[in-house]
Amino acid sequence: MRVHVSDLKPGNYLRMDTFSSSGLHVLPKGSLLQYEEIAKLMQHGVDYVDIEAVQEEPASSSRPSIIGEAAGSFDTMIEGFESVYMEALTKGSFNQSVVDDILQPSLQSFDKHKDVVSLLLLLDREDNYTYNHSLQVGMLSYYIASWLGYSKKECYEIGRAGYLIDIGKCRISPDILSKPGKLTPEEFDEVKLHTIYGYEIIRNSMDDPYTALVALQHHEREDGSGYPHQLTKDDIHPYAQIAAVADIYSAMTSHRIYQSKQELISVLHEINTLSFGKLNGKPVQAFIQHLMPNFIGKHVLLSTGDMGVIIMNNPLDVFRPLVQAGGKFLDLAKERKVTIVEIYME
Repeated sequence: MRVHVSDLKPGNYLRMDTFSSSGLHVLPKGSLLQYEEIAKLMQHGVDYVDIEAVQEEPASSSRPSIIGEAAGSFDTMIEGFESVYMEALTKGSFNQSVVDDILQPSLQSFDKHKDVVSLLLLLDREDNYTYNHSLQVGMLSYYIASWLGYSKKECYEIGRAGYLIDIGKCRISPDILSKPGKLTPEEFDEVKLHTIYGYEIIRNSMDDPYTALVALQHHEREDGSGYPHQLTKDDIHPYAQIAAVADIYSAMTSHRIYQSKQELISVLHEINTLSFGKLNGKPVQAFIQHLMPNFIGKHVLLSTGDMGVIIMNNPLDVFRPLVQAGGKFLDLAKERKVTIVEIYME
């Protein structure tokens, strides 16, 4: 069956070897076409290809079951954090075994979920910000640690530290945490104390100085502009450097009372900028390199009002991908006026 490349779909198979107009062999017969292969055909100026006739197959239940399992883990982690948060508020400490009982099976289940972007989109809900944020930071800290090559034990410890990153907010006035407008300097000074409060609560609850240190240092910045102690690069613990990346990404891409969420790829671009002086470059680059491939195949709303699909990441400008929309292909690296407004699940 001969079709135009714009009509190809992931899962198609090439029936014949495919060549460019100049005679270059692009893809062999029998190739399974995914978005990367379709993009390669376009790059080489191939207009038509022969594919095997498509046979309709019953929809697989594996993806819904994986998504359902992840959603169940998220609910468990959010509800668990609420109970830990309230215990810390009333007692000044929490039961570490409760945290481990909640986290260990949940974080381990993330090992089979490679599409982190889909997990983030699944978490795009307007639950209590502090609880949902803690879940995201724990999850992302766990992934970043694994991408950096930490051991399973260390990945768990880093994920747990991210999960508990804002436990100190239980001592901050709820009126300040839920204030819709801009905080006064005095109110912001009180919010900053959550790092110190978190350190104290965790030290009262766990025999693990690293977890407490992450709570204390996750707002420190390499140029000394952070808080509470204006530490510089060499004085910030590597676990805290990882959690800082997860913390900022989650905060910027989440619904907040005083701030609308931002689009996922544009926030990655901002995170990349922060790696030059503010955030440690190693966790930032690991985060970007492993997250960007997850955007291929995601549906997007463009600033033009068109719906499209991300076909390929642009090697020259990774934050401006190739998008298929309305039967046309838009290279956002060239179409600078067109932006992605929102990203959706497939």
